[in-house]
Amino acid sequence: MKEEINPEQLKEAMRAWITGVVIVTGCHDGYIHGMTANSFNSIALSPPTILVALRQHTRTQHLVQHGGIFGVSILSTEQVDLAKRFAGQIDTEISRFKGVETFNMITGAPMIKDGIAFLDCKVVQSFDVGKTTVFVGEVLAAQNNRDGQAPLLYFNRQWRKLAK
Repeated sequence: MKEEINPEQLKEAMRAWITGVVIVTGCHDGYIHGMTANSFNSIALSPPTILVALRQHTRTQHLVQHGGIFGVSILSTEQVDLAKRFAGQIDTEISRFKGVETFNMITGAPMIKDGIAFLDCKVVQSFDVGKTTVFVGEVLAAQNNRDGQAPLLYFNRQWRKLAK
């Protein structure tokens, strides 16, 4: 039988994969929360469907699971400090949304103003994989606000931007 790889081996291999950076938000019973994620992908155009993977037992995962909705704000290079805040890397003593301008589309999930694109989703399926919950969401509204802004990227444990 083949020996199973350990999590550090997978992390090391995945550091070679470049991703965009998003903030996934959820809301339920008047509570909102959000977290930085890069486990996000489009999976179908008809019906428009995406997925996000969130670590279990986090506030955001709980709100998405119980609220049945989530928002995705795709970040620009100008929003690296927001990405760090929503990842719990800086400003951990204050609310993640303090001083952050948001807006809503259809579901009520907060979108981060000045992002480069937004997806408003209702959960149509979820399943657990290890310590992660994968949420499949039907996109109810989408908006591209790029206007020349460059996307924030993550590669080899560092925040990056596209070269010109």
